[in-house]
Amino acid sequence: MKTYAVKAGEIRRKWYLIDAQDLVLGRLASEVASILKGKQKPEYSPHLDLGDNVIIVNADKVKLTGNKLDKKFYYRHSGYPGGLKKMSYRELMERKPEFVVKKAVKGMLPHNRLGRSMLRKLHVYAGPDHPHQAQKPEKLELKEAER
Repeated sequence: MKTYAVKAGEIRRKWYLIDAQDLVLGRLASEVASILKGKQKPEYSPHLDLGDNVIIVNADKVKLTGNKLDKKFYYRHSGYPGGLKKMSYRELMERKPEFVVKKAVKGMLPHNRLGRSMLRKLHVYAGPDHPHQAQKPEKLELKEAER
């Protein structure tokens, strides 16, 4: 029996639409990362980008559990002495909710050029509208965690 290897022309990509309203950020990010990697497909191979495109709407209504809104911070540094800037996730969710979701998903993908190519298939929007109607995205329901 031989091992089946997928060729570039055989890769079929679907479009999925996920409504992030009232979903927990980490659980949403892990499900989306799995879809972007293509782990749900029978021809999955860890060294190939076989994943599907994902559209996330209502990113501004995603939930963080516990006190993470005030106690979790996003750090960045300008490269100059004393150039450390920090922003709480409450402030970050008000300014750039798309960035919060994208950063969470990025952390769950491979940290190399394969992961960067997977991340390009993620489209995040703060509101309920998106410009990808022509791709006919399939609505995907994620289970909300029971708490």
